[in-house]
Amino acid sequence: MDRGRGRGDRGRGGRGGSGRGSPSGRGSPDTFRGRGGPPGDRGGRGGYPDRGGDRGGFRGGDRGGDRGGFRGGDRGGFRGGDRGGFRGGDRGGRGRGGPPREQGGVFNLGVPANVDARLLDNSQDAIDDDLPVRPDFGTVGTAIKLRTNFFPIRVPKGPLFEYDVSIAPPAAIKRVKRRIFQLAEQTPDWGQANMTGRVAHDHSSKLISSFKLQQPLEIKLNYTEEDEDADKKKDKEYTLTIKFIQPIETESLVNYLNGNPQYRGYDIMPVVSALNLILAAHPNRSTGAGVMIGRNKFFHASPQFPPYSLGGGLEAWRGFYSSVRPAHKQLMVNVNVCTTAFYTPGNLADRMDEFARASFGARPSAFAKGVRVKTTHLGYTKTVKTVAKMNAKQYRFNTEEYGEVTVEQYFLKKYQIRLQRPELPLIDVGGQRANFMPAECCVILEKQPFRGKLTDEHTAEMIKIACQPPNVNGQAIVTRGLDELGFRQGPDPLRAFGVSIGTEMAVVPGRILPAPPIRYGQGSPRVDERASWNLRDVRFTQGGSLDNWLVMLIQDGGRDEFQGPNDPELHSTIAGFMDMCRKCGMRVGREPPQYIAVDLPRKQFSQPIRKDAISAISNKLRTVKPKPSMILVILSNGDRHVYSGLKHLCDVYLDVATVCVHAAKIRKDKGQPQYFANVALKVNMKMGGVNHVLDQRNMTWLNQAPTMLVGMDVTHPGFGTVKGTPSIAAVVASIDNQFGQFPATLRMQESKKEMITDLAAMMQERIEAFRARSKVLPSRVLVYRDGVSEGQFNIVVAEEMPEIKKAFKKFGTAKQAYNPKLTIVICGKRHHTRFYPTEVGHADRDGNPRPGTVVDRGVTAVYDFDFFLQAHGGLQGTTRPTHYYVVHDDVGFRADQLQGLTNDVSYMFARATKAVSLVSPAYYADLACERGRCYLHPLLQGIADSGTTATSGQGEEEVFREAEKMWHGGVAGKLKETMFYI
Repeated sequence: MDRGRGRGDRGRGGRGGSGRGSPSGRGSPDTFRGRGGPPGDRGGRGGYPDRGGDRGGFRGGDRGGDRGGFRGGDRGGFRGGDRGGFRGGDRGGRGRGGPPREQGGVFNLGVPANVDARLLDNSQDAIDDDLPVRPDFGTVGTAIKLRTNFFPIRVPKGPLFEYDVSIAPPAAIKRVKRRIFQLAEQTPDWGQANMTGRVAHDHSSKLISSFKLQQPLEIKLNYTEEDEDADKKKDKEYTLTIKFIQPIETESLVNYLNGNPQYRGYDIMPVVSALNLILAAHPNRSTGAGVMIGRNKFFHASPQFPPYSLGGGLEAWRGFYSSVRPAHKQLMVNVNVCTTAFYTPGNLADRMDEFARASFGARPSAFAKGVRVKTTHLGYTKTVKTVAKMNAKQYRFNTEEYGEVTVEQYFLKKYQIRLQRPELPLIDVGGQRANFMPAECCVILEKQPFRGKLTDEHTAEMIKIACQPPNVNGQAIVTRGLDELGFRQGPDPLRAFGVSIGTEMAVVPGRILPAPPIRYGQGSPRVDERASWNLRDVRFTQGGSLDNWLVMLIQDGGRDEFQGPNDPELHSTIAGFMDMCRKCGMRVGREPPQYIAVDLPRKQFSQPIRKDAISAISNKLRTVKPKPSMILVILSNGDRHVYSGLKHLCDVYLDVATVCVHAAKIRKDKGQPQYFANVALKVNMKMGGVNHVLDQRNMTWLNQAPTMLVGMDVTHPGFGTVKGTPSIAAVVASIDNQFGQFPATLRMQESKKEMITDLAAMMQERIEAFRARSKVLPSRVLVYRDGVSEGQFNIVVAEEMPEIKKAFKKFGTAKQAYNPKLTIVICGKRHHTRFYPTEVGHADRDGNPRPGTVVDRGVTAVYDFDFFLQAHGGLQGTTRPTHYYVVHDDVGFRADQLQGLTNDVSYMFARATKAVSLVSPAYYADLACERGRCYLHPLLQGIADSGTTATSGQGEEEVFREAEKMWHGGVAGKLKETMFYI
């Protein structure tokens, strides 16, 4: 259940050169960059400004309400919002010192909202469409007005001047480079070159000036560490050489924004990158108190907005994201709230202790690696390289003064320091050579973001803090956000460049699409205003059959466990569940299931991923005869190591379907029928049934011709994983005209590779499954591709589309080629676009947009066919719409047709009785990737048989071989053609 995608923001925006968004020039800080940076667990998704990379903003729950810009640790347990079913329990209450959950409401209610004038003259409709561009704009639905977190930028007349900065001797560490620039700005040379307040730079290699600098230009400085005691400072001289690269004119950008057809291929990225640098100059200034994470997230601690404690040595800071975006007739800056974890300053030993105690299996090394500390006995500042395997009593070394001593003895003799915690592991603060130090003699320096993997407990606390309603987030953006970013005051260098930013959010037109009627085999429930319905008095469209099944109790010391396989309460609970399955239209055998119980070995720190527990389950299951068709697993608690190991065992080795429930939830009287029904949803799908379909009127387009809906996704290893752990790709697809069953094909592939390697073979499997069930080949294939940053859109068209077509060729004959119509739509959740209704009637009870809200004007691409759709009803926090972007379209969709279809298909997610935030096929692909992660769980937890980490290239090959062993050929047998992953 590991869940932490650090996917960066994926919004929309410029295209480069002739291909979609090809990078320009010189790897500028905001240029498109590929995914696969270190971020969160899903790997960074590169691309437009903040695509990936930084993992700064913690984005919660992601699939449901956006939790105020927070995204979880290692994809761990919590799945937010609309994951439907019975995930997640009650998340109310306050965290450790977390803020009270504020009352939701419409943001800026009563303040007049007039749609931006640029959107009222129909000039957008006139943009040339002889290329595969936006066919038209949608008109269906109730017209509404929405505020959006975009602010207009006045584009400077230009030109801007771009310079390359080289540092001699070379400096590789980001922190050191930042300090070099900080010191350079204080030198007389910098002032004499007239650069004070008139240039912007990235503290690394790129500088933008508002005027032409003298050439050649060199700045000399003496380097000292910022936090070190004065007597420890060692001077080192550096020279910055600032060399002219090119002027950047801004006139073409204006033509591009106006939608002039001949500017469609113009690469806006050099100007956008330069403007992002200029906008970041104030919040990221060397003299400021802010902390920049990645390239455009800024955090300022202040007495009015202190950090919130997360416990376990960490605290949450609220900050702001800012990124320049092109929109029709206007350059904009997108500003959003974000939350990230920072180290709590203080004694390192205490903090490591707190972290280890906060969660079972939390390793001190995961906490301490990379943190900057100051030694209390000598006053030096150091970076922790790793945590050693030995403590101060065990590690011995030779000294001239005292001969061979332990670290404990050395500190007593040399510094008269008696260590209080000699049993704690030592930390290594050395460079090339190890330099071991007791953690208790180190203090964590302030303002340091935590770059490791959050524990499940931290993730839950983060959600409480990050999850604020839209009126609260909107108010934070237009007050504190604009102030901290310097957009309201327009300080230098904004003034020097002639850049100014409007302080009112843009107002754009939107529409609320109608919800489709839902049909069951019997009954047609009413969809409420939150896009959900209930299962009362309905029967599944197609009931699966449930016989020869097994109930397995996991006994792990939980207080809500049943007494054992013969517990009468267990038998009556299961009888009640069987009744519910029958009521819902499943064919349930008269024979009760078999019952077994497995007592798990107790948790111990030597078994962080509980291999012994999985062995106990395996041994027990192998004694069950005959082999069951399905196992209902009653878990003792939410231990993800047990869950992942169990899924791996049953999917890959035993070829048997499993449905997991929590003992505490299934035996609780309150809400039990609803819980039974939610579990029945999953059981029916795994047994080959179909839960519900859309009304025939909404299926008209889908049934005009044989159509296959496809979902594709890739998930990557992130922080805290063994280096070289493979990425996992999933392709799911419908198999008939009910669009209920979506079997999956899963593959491992090269670590952090964005594109799907084996796509032709995976697609071929899905088409064969369609033909086997429908007795016909699909004549239309509609692909929803999740997990691609905007910088990679062109690669989907250049690399993945030919692979899909290669799969089509396999089905052609000598007489007739097989060439179905193919449309590819990319789905993006990692963006920072938010919408705020302007009237109570167009908002839900928290002030979020109503389900079905769609926007295709004002903050969408200037030329291309894209739209934002929020199909779901938010549960808490500020909802995040999904960004749909068409990169290839043989079908020839009109805007209303594709927007309506995407909204309708969001109601077809089988595991929930509500619309979901990501169109169902893409959501299924995401779940299938999640399941694949269970098979590589040890590696994703940073544990490898070949040692805990892998660093060398050879090590990575070894890790891949180890992963192949774990993968064990993946899911084969009869499970392969079922929705085993749901």
